[in-house]
Amino acid sequence: MTTLVDLFPPFGLHVQAGPLELRGLTDDLILELCDLAEQGIHDPAEMPFYFPWTAAAPGELARNTAAYHWGKRSTFSPEDFCLDLAVVLDGRVIGAQGVAAKHFPVTRTGETGSWLGREFQGCGLGTAMRRAMCELLFDHLGFEEITSAAFLDNPASLGVSRKVGYRPTAVSRIKRREGELALNQGLVLTPETFVRDAEPIHVTGAEAVRSFLGLVAG
Repeated sequence: MTTLVDLFPPFGLHVQAGPLELRGLTDDLILELCDLAEQGIHDPAEMPFYFPWTAAAPGELARNTAAYHWGKRSTFSPEDFCLDLAVVLDGRVIGAQGVAAKHFPVTRTGETGSWLGREFQGCGLGTAMRRAMCELLFDHLGFEEITSAAFLDNPASLGVSRKVGYRPTAVSRIKRREGELALNQGLVLTPETFVRDAEPIHVTGAEAVRSFLGLVAG
């Protein structure tokens, strides 16, 4: 009998990185993620994201978050995908970690993005989950380069990238909110600069995802 993992292999992806887990975003996990987003991700006076998706009325943010992930799931292809995973600690969803890529079988590159619920910020979890994601991408999913970016007024995100080994590239001028200019620092990570965690990750479900990304076996 066909399973949901057969239809969408990222559902079966599981990464164990010490006490942290990265799991494929099933609908049950999306519900937990939506509840977490409604509890707050950042100071309302600040905006760490390119698209100000967190600037939504109560209730709308949860619906928008679910709709975003459902939409990315429905259009997933090797030529254009977002692979988003739930970050789980002690059985509880605490954030999301993802990567977006275009023409992946040729480019072998993608851009990471992530967020944590406010109560879980500032204690090293952001660095741990990014390291786990990058190790998954380099060692198990065929990535040869990983990019990221953060606004210059977001030192926490830039600090995570620095600890993981990303190197700065260009600074872009971006409209962040209506009438607001923000300077965005580009970043790039390669296997040679990647600063790994001391303990290796344990991964299941990666081979099916590799095939889903358009990579041949082996």
